[in-house]
Amino acid sequence: MARRLLSLLLLGPYVVAGSSSSASATVSSSASSTPVTSSAASSSATSSATSSSASSASTSSYSATSYLATETGPLTLPISEYTFSPYPTPSLAPDPPVFPATDPLYPPPVSPDPMVVPDFAPAWAAAYTKAKAMISGWTIEQKVNVSTGVFWEGGVCVGNTPPIEDYPGLCLQDSPLGVRDTDLVTSFPAGITAASTWNRALIRARGVAIGEENRGKGVNVALGPMMNMGRVAQGGRNWEGFGADPYLSGEAAYETILGMQSGGVQATAKHYINNEQEWKRTQYSSNVDDRTEHEIYAQPFMRAVMAGVSSVMCSYNLINDTYACNNNKTLNDLMKREFGFQGYIQSDWSATMATLSAVAGLDMTMPGDITFGSGTSYFGGNLTAFVMNDTISMERLDDMATRIVAAWYYMHQDENYPNVTLNSFNPYDPINSEVNVQSNHYEIVREIGAAGTVLLKNERGVLPLDKPKSIVLVGSDAAPPTSGPNEYTDQGGDPSGILAMGWGSGTDNFTYLISPYEAIQQRARLDQTSVFWNFDDWNLDAAGNDVIGMEVAIVFVNSDSGEGYITVDGNAGDRQNLTAWHQGDELILAVAAQNNNTIVVTNSVGPLILEPWVEHPNVTAIVWANLGGNEAGNAVMDILYGNWNPSGRLPYTIAKSPMDYPAQLVLGGTAADILSINYTEGLYIDYRWFDYMNITPRYEFGFGLSYTTFEYSNLAVTEVYPADYAQTSLIDNWANGGATPIAEGSTTALWLHMPAYQVTFNVKNTGSVYGGEIPQLYLHHDASVGEPPSVLKGFTNVEVAPGQTAPVSITLSRYDLSVWDVVRQGWAKPEGTISFSIGASSRDFRLTGTIPA
Repeated sequence: MARRLLSLLLLGPYVVAGSSSSASATVSSSASSTPVTSSAASSSATSSATSSSASSASTSSYSATSYLATETGPLTLPISEYTFSPYPTPSLAPDPPVFPATDPLYPPPVSPDPMVVPDFAPAWAAAYTKAKAMISGWTIEQKVNVSTGVFWEGGVCVGNTPPIEDYPGLCLQDSPLGVRDTDLVTSFPAGITAASTWNRALIRARGVAIGEENRGKGVNVALGPMMNMGRVAQGGRNWEGFGADPYLSGEAAYETILGMQSGGVQATAKHYINNEQEWKRTQYSSNVDDRTEHEIYAQPFMRAVMAGVSSVMCSYNLINDTYACNNNKTLNDLMKREFGFQGYIQSDWSATMATLSAVAGLDMTMPGDITFGSGTSYFGGNLTAFVMNDTISMERLDDMATRIVAAWYYMHQDENYPNVTLNSFNPYDPINSEVNVQSNHYEIVREIGAAGTVLLKNERGVLPLDKPKSIVLVGSDAAPPTSGPNEYTDQGGDPSGILAMGWGSGTDNFTYLISPYEAIQQRARLDQTSVFWNFDDWNLDAAGNDVIGMEVAIVFVNSDSGEGYITVDGNAGDRQNLTAWHQGDELILAVAAQNNNTIVVTNSVGPLILEPWVEHPNVTAIVWANLGGNEAGNAVMDILYGNWNPSGRLPYTIAKSPMDYPAQLVLGGTAADILSINYTEGLYIDYRWFDYMNITPRYEFGFGLSYTTFEYSNLAVTEVYPADYAQTSLIDNWANGGATPIAEGSTTALWLHMPAYQVTFNVKNTGSVYGGEIPQLYLHHDASVGEPPSVLKGFTNVEVAPGQTAPVSITLSRYDLSVWDVVRQGWAKPEGTISFSIGASSRDFRLTGTIPA
């Protein structure tokens, strides 16, 4: 009863839409997902949270401040006595081969068409038994210490918890692309580059290598991956994540976590949840309806739980007027009850807002102090006092400590785990270079850099290059940085050379950085090509003159962004606009005016508006290289010369105008204001909005060219029948229109995610060179269901030799076919016909079919 009362307090005006035996099912709810007119854009937080609606039908009405409104203040918990009952642990027995008992160190092999649902419950159960035994003799203070960081700079990692008897404490360390603040580590391609591969094996391999490097440095908890959605094209940290589609983001998060934890480190799913812009990130409320939350923003985190993730990090922002780290609905009911999460929830750094956040589901506060250097903590002594006076129950404190210690056992970190060999706060400490963890990881960096590069344009087949007589490289992005690869702390400055990662805590230190200039020079030596260059972005006359008479002119441009604690050239984390930096548009036009074979290479954190030059007749090719890490230059060279046949696909839409996107940055506000960010576009994020509003993008989601061509044929759909399975009644209920029950682990239940239908077809390479294709499956529901016109629900990768045909399969689960029913508070098979299309992008469909009724 206490939990249900708590949820009502947290959600204030939002409605009750169900009940739960162990946690509140109170939600902000709506049965609608139909776009409304722009009047909704300025509506109150209450109305926006009760309608799954899209924003204005007239995209030209948008501006960066069109949603500007302020909240009345965050909802908080009253001082009271809060009882607690632990969530039941999963009880379904493993059922191989579909549902095998899985140790996080030994996940199922990666597959382009996954059909195995790993069962981590036995591993968690064993870890819980050990953790409960360990903490059984601890004092209240010791249990509190497990949950409280030792304060900022209180240890050598960015986050640290203290040792307690035989428990050594934890080292928590950034970042999602490598080990931050130390030496002799790899700088991996950013998350957005990994997502652009659409290749599960490569994403898994990246995760494995990141996990191995963290373990090698003695890091217990790696603070990644990041899986917030690219809702706003200008969002500062989009590059850390996996794009603008929940399915693609979820699969990338899933494979990354399986890989990281097989390497030995605890992975952290962040930033939970609705943290999609940097401006005033601690002072805005993301107002999101229940259906949109479930179908879009929560899906990557759900997949993280299914990957056995050890930790979840709650974010800085408010959700429907309640701070994320104080939000009973998202922490307790959604993450721990509905998803069945067995690990612990930690705060983002200084995102804890109250001691009673422990009641709302927060298990650990980081870095421990309320603000850096404050010497005070919401946990620590305050948590001790709240437990001793029965405001917070001893059972809840035991649960917090158990979850944290269990994750340590779960990852076998009690078994000869390496000592910490880094110092985040002293770059000159010799310990930073004591252990070299790079191994041969440069190979996977280079491969992902190439596989994550998207070929957008290739007129007259100018690429791949074939021993050109002369090449000129134009633009600073082709060059090595003028003062070395780490010229700014946390990469937080105007890049003077190749852009290979964004800025902020999601970075690490380059051990080395290969620029396109260096890579192309090496290739030119083999081809005996004359190479010229001009790295000055600002002298347009010189750039134009230098390309006259050259066989190939390659212009390199970039666009940077990052975390909001650093402002670069007026960009306070989020990008001020969607144009290339360093007058890149003008540079391209200056070169194209003088050379009829102008190739553009872009290193960008996200979409750019290409309209000033994309249709210029002399711009013959566009290579979208994303952020390539250490080997960025080599990866670009591999694409330009055909060492790697382009197979990357866009993880977001490139629009013709910034106003074509359904959501804009919300700016403004005084120092005291809490901004309202109303997710009025609902389910219609990115390509879904473009499809619904019939807006023609420049390059659609999922788009990418190859140096060869492919043909699709022989489509078939087969129902996959479960063999001898204990939850057949739930499958039958779903088939008859029933919703998933309100229960622990209801959204991650095996019966919902096991294979239900397998779609098979053939892909033939009809070109002249070996290449890889990325077939994509999009579902189409009846209009009455309220889903977008096309919804990605499957993809795979296939490599085919010229003239050869390969069989391909994409498997769908009942979850993939379901929509969130806000009234019944469960996943349900929608009424009507479910059709699907198979194709090469969200707008290039080659085959169509129907799911059997």
